[in-house]
Amino acid sequence: MTLPLPATGPVAVLVVTWNSAALLPGFLAALPQGMDGVDYRLVVADNDSADDTVAVLRTLAPAATVVRTGRNAGYAAGINAALAATGPWEGGVRAALVCNPDTRMRPGCANALLAALGEELPDGTRVGISVPVLYEADGTTVSRTLRREPTVVRAFGEALIGNRRAGRFPALGELVTDPAAYTAATRADWATGALMLLSAEVMAACGPWDEFYFLYSEETEYCLRARDLGFATRLEPAASAVHEGGQSRVSPWLWTLLVLNRVRLHRRRHGAVAATAFWAAVLLRETSRAAIGKAPSRAAAGALLSPSRLRRPPGPAPSAPRSATS
Repeated sequence: MTLPLPATGPVAVLVVTWNSAALLPGFLAALPQGMDGVDYRLVVADNDSADDTVAVLRTLAPAATVVRTGRNAGYAAGINAALAATGPWEGGVRAALVCNPDTRMRPGCANALLAALGEELPDGTRVGISVPVLYEADGTTVSRTLRREPTVVRAFGEALIGNRRAGRFPALGELVTDPAAYTAATRADWATGALMLLSAEVMAACGPWDEFYFLYSEETEYCLRARDLGFATRLEPAASAVHEGGQSRVSPWLWTLLVLNRVRLHRRRHGAVAATAFWAAVLLRETSRAAIGKAPSRAAAGALLSPSRLRRPPGPAPSAPRSATS
């Protein structure tokens, strides 16, 4: 059974930018077809870009609402700022589509995602977060975007045999690797946040995104929080988009932030004792990869061994490339 969404109010398309001038023309060009059949409003939260991001928006999307945060506030803070800008809209928001500026929606993407929201699942939960099939920049390779909840056993499984091999076994891996999962309506504990549609119901229940996570793990935390409140994250195979991808695999700073935030999230959800075991598993993974010459893992391992880095709230590096948001 699918529960009806609020009949009034548009879908808010929320984009967080930081020096994204080169990415926006492609995103904006694909937006009308991606939102075909859906009443929507575009809201962009700009995290103090130093390039022509705002000028590009004014030229190519003059009807967009642009919120200037005045600082590199982080991805979750940007989403919250964009959502706050929808408050005065008459009738409220029917749903919110959270987008990276490096995504390119394919025709009908939003309509398919919207149709999936509110469906009641056999265990009594409802679909509160709907995500599309994402393709890598070549447009043909499916990105493995679905995830299981991070656990100590899964962290050790990934450390010992790699995340893709571990992902073949639900108990041992976080990454959902089965190709069949990306051709059917597949439920996951969480999904990468490059493009996800949130129902009005889940937003009301969950409240703001957690701004503790400057970048990475914010979507993990939100999806798990929604799940705890009875809302499922599910892939909708009829919806698709291309994601050009971020820079976490090549940037030591971004990879370090990703790794540290995984440990921080586990500690906040499970406490210090369980987090110590999770930290040990993640450290094993990063040190083993550092030993074969991977610079991002070398940086991450060093940060994991620094108690002050683990305690310190995450934040921007002066030269961090902010376009990499998932």
